[in-house]
Amino acid sequence: MALKAKKAETTYVEPAPEVYEAVEQIVAPIKKINPVKKDDWVIKDRLYELTSGKKPLVFTLPTVHSDSKSLLWFDKEKGYQRELRYATNQQSCFVDEQEGQCTYGRIILRNGILRVPKEQVALQKLLSIYHPFTLDGIIAEYKPEVMAENEVDWIELELEALNLAKVLSADEAEAILRVEFGSKVSSYSTSELKRDLLIFAKKQPSLFLELARDENTHLRNVGVKATEEGIITLSPDQRTFTYGQTGRKIMTIPFDEHPYSALSAFFKTDEGMEVYKAIEKRLK
Repeated sequence: MALKAKKAETTYVEPAPEVYEAVEQIVAPIKKINPVKKDDWVIKDRLYELTSGKKPLVFTLPTVHSDSKSLLWFDKEKGYQRELRYATNQQSCFVDEQEGQCTYGRIILRNGILRVPKEQVALQKLLSIYHPFTLDGIIAEYKPEVMAENEVDWIELELEALNLAKVLSADEAEAILRVEFGSKVSSYSTSELKRDLLIFAKKQPSLFLELARDENTHLRNVGVKATEEGIITLSPDQRTFTYGQTGRKIMTIPFDEHPYSALSAFFKTDEGMEVYKAIEKRLK
């Protein structure tokens, strides 16, 4: 009798779960790119001149730093002084930015001026921005637009001064001119006062406007006129003001102060106001 083969039992084994190894992804940090600073330097021919107005045949500027002639520029961003040097074959006027062998150049103003073509940017920047002679105001770039603007400002200042001078009274004109010309204005006629006031306003408009707007100018003039007419007296040591007739003391002048400046300040006090009114009535 044939034996049946026993069926082999199979055991199901559940597969082990797959293990995934965690891999850390390294991401390079994104660099912040600073915006490129736009260079506002204008490429053009430039003219440089001596600010003194003199026109020597030859005026030479230092081009290399030395013990006798310092050629340094303080860089605020870097925090130190940088040495300057003019080299015709370099794109920069800073020594720390120059590379290789340098060909030194000379900077010469002839008849007080120097024309620098637009191709020589390094030289232009040296003269316009960094050179000590520029910073000290010895030379300057000729800028017609700036000159025109300054001339307009000056003309407007002249007009303002002349318009104000035109409407001032004779007493106000005398007060202003006395500051400039002293006691001799007391002998001027009204026409002479007006004429000299207009000339003064045209030649020195800034000073004229300052004096015209200063209330102490008129008060000082009253004090000077009162002294000239003997209404009040200033002691020989310039320490005391007294009444001319009675000799009674008006005020003592503080130490190291101008007598009439002290008197004008006194006129603005309560006591001084009464004195001022009395003096003004007698002057009329």
